[in-house]
Amino acid sequence: MKNLLLFLLAILCCSTTPIVASDDSAEVQEQCESESDEDCEIMAEHGTVATLLPGAFYCLNETQKPPVESLRKHGVPMAVATDCNPGSSPVTSLLLSANMACNFFALTAEESLRGITINAAKALGLSQDVGSLVPGMKADLVAWDVESPAEIVYGVGHNPCHSVYRNGIQIR
Repeated sequence: MKNLLLFLLAILCCSTTPIVASDDSAEVQEQCESESDEDCEIMAEHGTVATLLPGAFYCLNETQKPPVESLRKHGVPMAVATDCNPGSSPVTSLLLSANMACNFFALTAEESLRGITINAAKALGLSQDVGSLVPGMKADLVAWDVESPAEIVYGVGHNPCHSVYRNGIQIR
């Protein structure tokens, strides 16, 4: 068995309502695709999370990629989600979405893993309780049978999950 690495239990489905980034209360920008550099700057100013949907990008045969470089430049957190639905993204695997985010949108493995954990929690307004392993937060996590974090998002159709913990109790 390889070394076990611990990572947070990722949120399985990110279902959010689009919010305009220029709104003072904006937290989530769903299906971030064609924002300009100025839009990304506004998103950063308002603490907006850009939600990337690589499954929809693939299933709809899209060509317009999200402005990842601009999002990085302005420090906009990027969540990664399945957008699982029968119309535009019948993708149910969050690991596949993480892989696609790396391959289609050039996210690093770390960015993709943050996108399915801490940034996803922030996008859903849950970052006070879940999304990272720190004192006072729920101990929802997955132990992965991998030697490096990149292995989690590398394989297609492979799930290197060793065990799952919910509120600190092993459930799988």
